[in-house]
Amino acid sequence: MNNLKKLKAVTNGTRHQIILPKNLLSKNNRLNKFLLTGKKKHAGRSSQTGQITVRHQGAGVKRLYRQINFTNNIFYGIVITTCYDPNRNAFINYNYNFKNMKTFYTLSTHGLVPGSCIICTKYFTDYKLGYRLPIRFLPIGTLISNISNSINQKSLYIRAAGTYGQILQITNEKCKVRLPSGKIYDFLSSSFGTIGTIANSLYHKQIIGKAGRNRFKGIRPSVRGIAMNPVDHPHGGRTNGGRPSVTPWGIPTKGKPTVKK
Repeated sequence: MNNLKKLKAVTNGTRHQIILPKNLLSKNNRLNKFLLTGKKKHAGRSSQTGQITVRHQGAGVKRLYRQINFTNNIFYGIVITTCYDPNRNAFINYNYNFKNMKTFYTLSTHGLVPGSCIICTKYFTDYKLGYRLPIRFLPIGTLISNISNSINQKSLYIRAAGTYGQILQITNEKCKVRLPSGKIYDFLSSSFGTIGTIANSLYHKQIIGKAGRNRFKGIRPSVRGIAMNPVDHPHGGRTNGGRPSVTPWGIPTKGKPTVKK
């Protein structure tokens, strides 16, 4: 799954298209039906008023939501197969839990193959790819992903395709981890993390090649403000330029702090 595939220029849509071949992923699995739930579309509209609150969303292919185990429940499992998930850019693993004899989904770790063992435990066992342990048991410099902020909280950090964090410092109570953004964040030493990086690291190298693939994802076209009329956008009108870049509501888009101190 590490090689990108450039399509032949048979049509205009495939001329520049570079995709990730998914022939090694599991296609249909009848065992996992109880882990699938329906997902309602909102098309960027408010559930109370029906007005569009998020632009450039709508239509797209129907999706089923995969219930993924983001909690820190103890498990001793084995990877059955790797699957595609339409709701995220990372791949997911379909696993079997020997502890309660049930199957479950987890985010796929780069390097795990069907037959690999995965463990989530509060106690130290071993340093192996895909093992989920409290951060205080891991060596400094370890690459980790899928981090939770406490024992009882589900994983919130480092879940995107190809991302990873690095442990910089560990004390009795807290540990410092460098996030993919470069920011150094303090986690509790009892927080859980998965050893390894999230799979599908070449996701961002893909070239979709045609607008239709974005429409399948539910992304509608976005029109430049300068191509609109003055009544529709502050940039609209015949003459180019004349004011700094702003949103359709007049808020500056460049040079304004967006993160709270």
